[in-house]
Amino acid sequence: MAPGSQRPHAADPARLDSGGPVDLPYPGDGGDPCGPGAEDGQRPLRADAERNRRLILDAAAAVFAERGLEAGFEEVARRAGVGVGTVYRRFPDRDDLIDALFARRLDELVALTARAGEREDPWEALVWFLEESVAAQSCDRGLSEVLGDGLRGAERLERARERMQPAVGAVVSRAQAAGVLRDDVAPLDLAVLSRAVSQIGTEATPDLWRRYLAILLDGLRAHPDGPTPLPRACPDEAELARVAHKARPGRRR
Repeated sequence: MAPGSQRPHAADPARLDSGGPVDLPYPGDGGDPCGPGAEDGQRPLRADAERNRRLILDAAAAVFAERGLEAGFEEVARRAGVGVGTVYRRFPDRDDLIDALFARRLDELVALTARAGEREDPWEALVWFLEESVAAQSCDRGLSEVLGDGLRGAERLERARERMQPAVGAVVSRAQAAGVLRDDVAPLDLAVLSRAVSQIGTEATPDLWRRYLAILLDGLRAHPDGPTPLPRACPDEAELARVAHKARPGRRR
């Protein structure tokens, strides 16, 4: 270390655990390339800053999938191979990181839905979409939690609905037009059902949800003598958000 330079001080573990920002000096006098202005149109991220951002997002996706949203930034930093101060500079608040991860996962789910629509057989398209959707949720604890995270969870659900509903609606409409899906099923029904089924399983039986998805699919199929009448209508978006919030405990801020 050059004479006269100051070694960055250690972060207070209590502050790290709380999810709040950590006051770590950025070495050098060129400013923080990962700072807030890096992505707001003022200037692009430097190559090393963009690389760090990708490493952090990849690491956070894995950590949150395994341990949920309560996982600490220290573990994210360790897996990313960067300092914890770098994580906090890039994502000063835990919700900033969660929103970035959710946006990336939403892109993946939208692409998945579009691929389902490309399948020739309407029923196979629906089955494939549900299998892939449930599989994605069942192995990602963080994704499941993020959709039930209070007001922010409701906002994320709304963004997901706006982006996914057209493609999911097309899959549902095509299956109903072909006479293979019961007529009273709505796209939001699939969101509720896939989320519910994805919660079934343990560490010893992680794919137990497949049994119940098979039972569910039999219930979704149209039958010549007509379906069993449903006792109430599909929930609207507001009610769905309340159901999602009730399904999980509050998380640490």
